[in-house]
Amino acid sequence: MKVHGVRGWRNPWFRKSVLWLIVLTVGAFLVGFLLLPSAHGDFSAKGVWESICRAAGVPADWSIGGAPRQAATATDVVLERSMGEAGSRQAIGRGATLALNCTMCHGAQGMSTSDAPNLAGQYPEVIIKQLMDYRSGKRGSPIMEALARGLSDTDIADLAAYYAYLPKARTAPTTYDEALPALVRVGAPLRNIAPCVSCHGGIDQKFGAPWLEGMPHGYLVLQLKAFRSGERGNDSEAQMRNVARTMTDQEIEEVSAFYARKAGAPAE
Repeated sequence: MKVHGVRGWRNPWFRKSVLWLIVLTVGAFLVGFLLLPSAHGDFSAKGVWESICRAAGVPADWSIGGAPRQAATATDVVLERSMGEAGSRQAIGRGATLALNCTMCHGAQGMSTSDAPNLAGQYPEVIIKQLMDYRSGKRGSPIMEALARGLSDTDIADLAAYYAYLPKARTAPTTYDEALPALVRVGAPLRNIAPCVSCHGGIDQKFGAPWLEGMPHGYLVLQLKAFRSGERGNDSEAQMRNVARTMTDQEIEEVSAFYARKAGAPAE
């Protein structure tokens, strides 16, 4: 066998085949682990292992014996089912008094005439989470942070109970049909984007996900772009940031126009 191997190496065609195989292997390595990953805007070279994992499409934290890294905390709020329960009459009354400070932006009955979100009929756990995030600074807004800073947990729960009690702004509920924008109806599986309808009401609703039907168009555009840029980061486990990161301006416009439409009227 050794003699055969020596004779094979002396063969010029054999030597050339081996050399070309080495060249192709090295070239494929450079393209797969360096050139292609670096073409992504969020790429940063953090070592050979992370480059290999990125190229293979697996987490770098699956290394043997290594503890997984902890994701940056985007919110301190832990959603509990009790947050979604209807408030008592006393809670609703107290919330109505507190809401007098909110009418300039969110409307007297929770329906905004500006680009502030409509709060009438919103799920209570959504309002609780967002107010707590404003209070802790996890969601930024000079006005909302200042207003939320003085609210107790009871105040926040009362406000949520009041707005959830108001006549619902849930007009034109989504029904599943081919007329829905692609991202709303089926998402974008190749980009790991789930359908909007799987979380945001109408067809299905994920606990803690806001009802979007009838929201102001400008508000929806602003929030999607803030998630896309990372300016807004109070979504647990970066769920919305991961969705919005690859959305184009046109897709953001289509989704926002769809959800901003009014009952019986064309999309705005």
